[in-house]
Amino acid sequence: MMANLFSSFDPTTFNYLSLNWLSSFLMVLIIPPMYWLIPSRMNMLWILMINILHKEFKILIKKSNFKGSTILFSSLFTLIMLNNFMGLFPYIFTSTSHMNFTLSLSLPLWLSFMLYGWLKNTTHMFAHLVPQGAPAILLPFLVIIESISNIIRPGTLAVRLTANMIAGHLLVTLMGNSGPSLPLSLLNILIIAQILLLVLESAVAIIQSYVFSILSTLYSSEVN
Repeated sequence: MMANLFSSFDPTTFNYLSLNWLSSFLMVLIIPPMYWLIPSRMNMLWILMINILHKEFKILIKKSNFKGSTILFSSLFTLIMLNNFMGLFPYIFTSTSHMNFTLSLSLPLWLSFMLYGWLKNTTHMFAHLVPQGAPAILLPFLVIIESISNIIRPGTLAVRLTANMIAGHLLVTLMGNSGPSLPLSLLNILIIAQILLLVLESAVAIIQSYVFSILSTLYSSEVN
């Protein structure tokens, strides 16, 4: 029995050691078997997905000489998607529902983009702070607004992913806890609703990883 509703999101297993975060490495046990037989169906599906992502990211980067940067964002998509799916299994810790995981992904990416942009393309970065054709009297306010919107980008990336993961898992937990108190006639409806919700959560797991990687690609394209 849960002492509180948010105890399922508690990252601490023991007082001094947290083993729940090892769930992030469970994917290592799943990925290698599909390479024992090549080309396998799983391997072909995986290559097809990576190729589609590569084409999407290459269009967003808008540079002919992208030097394999799409590999970084494809790997980011894979990491987040697999961690999202791991959280859908019972008794497996959902690492993407915590800010210290999502912020650890978004903040270093954003900082590296900003450092590269301000050191290599300083004039281009200053031009981004002032929208083209803006009235001169509004320029100071526009610079402040653009700077704030730029600074909060890693936070919005992290919060978007965390909030979507927590919302679905809380709904699943609430519906599951109401099961013992329901009459038998309503129990079938609850089971069907839980299955539909898990299907929705599977779609959210893919969509949120795609949104995170696409936005990261867009942020990187702005500094070039």
